[in-house]
Amino acid sequence: METVLGLDLPTWWFLLLGALFTGYGILDGFDLGAGALHLFFRKEASRRIAINAIGPVWDGNVVWLVIGAGALFSAFPMVYGTLLSAFYLPFMLFLLALIFRAISIEFRGKEEMVWWRRMWDVSYCLSSVTIALLLGLILGNMVQGIPLNSQHEFVGSLSGFFNPYAMLISVTTLSLFMLHGAMYLALKTEERLYARLTILVNQTSKFFIFCFLTSSLATLIYVPHMAAIFQKSPALFALPITALLIVLNIRRNIEQRKYFLGFISSSVITSLLLVLVALGLYPNLVFSNISPEGHISIYEAASTPKSLSIMLLFAIIGIPLAALYTIFSFWTFRGKVKLDETSY
Repeated sequence: METVLGLDLPTWWFLLLGALFTGYGILDGFDLGAGALHLFFRKEASRRIAINAIGPVWDGNVVWLVIGAGALFSAFPMVYGTLLSAFYLPFMLFLLALIFRAISIEFRGKEEMVWWRRMWDVSYCLSSVTIALLLGLILGNMVQGIPLNSQHEFVGSLSGFFNPYAMLISVTTLSLFMLHGAMYLALKTEERLYARLTILVNQTSKFFIFCFLTSSLATLIYVPHMAAIFQKSPALFALPITALLIVLNIRRNIEQRKYFLGFISSSVITSLLLVLVALGLYPNLVFSNISPEGHISIYEAASTPKSLSIMLLFAIIGIPLAALYTIFSFWTFRGKVKLDETSY
């Protein structure tokens, strides 16, 4: 099999997909967290500032999801088809929530009526919470495994997605995004809203730490295949230990009100948790919980070597450009939010 820098092409695309979805989790994570906290702000000015804190960047952040979905379809079409059929309803709800979040942000400021703005405030908050919960639900089922037979056909039911473990991961994802978003908003606000956010950052950090510890313990007990890689390579235990230390460091940053360092730490923990998931799944992309023959590995799901090679060249050019645009956006709109006539 063709290799690049010592790794075969399917492995490169496995890593690339992980990087793309990690980028989406970090970038859109704080957008979703800010939306989930939106109704905690009572005053109109506070809600406008909170929306304008993410206003210049939220749509660019979603681009990473689009790129990731396109890369999955191109590099591993079997996985794309299997997941879309298995998670059909959750994906449709996810897309619907994405649409409502977008129109809530854009429509809210179009009219002055109080009922109009409150309606879109509720829509914005509920759609953000729904997206975060669905992402966690899909991730939880991917980690635990879904019912695929030996022909890689989904043989489960919709109710099976709402199992206790997946729902725990769903809530943990929401808690991480709320903490991530609260710290981002703290960096973008001042005065009374900043004081309010210091309370929310403290509360969401406790919520996340509880969820993190609970879901970690549940994974060790109920999802033993995720720990198999650490039994084979004990040196990798450094990763979950590092994750725990970073979570504890977030609390330290919060107590010292070093929210920028806390925001960086929550970004790192998002990345590190997805790395742990990838290590537990590799070389599989989809794990079957009813038959080992149902697992879908990166090798049987990959496109042809020629296709992977050509797409990898485009990815090497395109992804850095997208990253530069993201950096440019954040640099351009850095600093505290100031409302003006062009604000949402």
